[in-house]
Order: sequence, then C-alpha cells, then structure tokens
Amino acid sequence: MNTFAYLIYLLLTYLITVHVGWIFFRNGRRYILPLLHEDEKLTDFINRILLTGYYLLNLGYAAVMIRTWDTIYTWQEMVSSIGTMTGRIMLTLAVIHFFNMATILLISRRHPLSNNKNSDI
Repeated sequence: MNTFAYLIYLLLTYLITVHVGWIFFRNGRRYILPLLHEDEKLTDFINRILLTGYYLLNLGYAAVMIRTWDTIYTWQEMVSSIGTMTGRIMLTLAVIHFFNMATILLISRRHPLSNNKNSDI
C-alpha cells in the first residue's frame, strides 16, 4: 500500500510544483523587472535561476520525505499520509517563495543603478 501512496504523492507533488513554478516564472518577471530597475538581462537570468532552483529543491525534498513515512495499512492511513505530506510540500513552496521574493528585494536595493536613478536627468 505504501508504493501506491508514494506514487500518488509524487504525482501530486510534481503537478503542484510544476504548476506553481510556472505561475511564479510567468508572473515573476513583471515583479522582478521594476525591482532591478528595468534591467531585462538580469531579470531574465534571475527568473530562470529561481525556477530551476525551485524545481530542484521541491522535487528533491518530496523524494526525501518519502523516507519519513511509516508503513501504511489502511486506506484511511493512506489518505491521511498523502494529505499530510502534500501539505508539507505546499508549506515548503510558500516559504521558498517568500525567501525568493525577500532575496530579490535585497538584490534590488544593492543594484548599482539604484544609487544613480536620477543621474541622467
């Protein structure tokens, strides 16, 4: 029964991670671009790195979490375990997203153009 639970869990985790990652990637550019003072190359570079890191970290974490599961004997235990483990992944996604946005904000404050914003006027 554990193998079936693992497959369901990994499928759910994969679908959630890829779907949310794509949303972050697609909309992140619009958020990051003004923070980096319209530097498109840096924005696209950071956005791609964030997506790659996001996928690797979350899918790796999901695979490692399988080791923490106890043996499942009933359907009720299976549904409960899948729900708990999927919830952990979703919480992890939220924390990583918050950390990424905080990091981008810090990068935007240190970006070289931030001190020379009005120097062209």
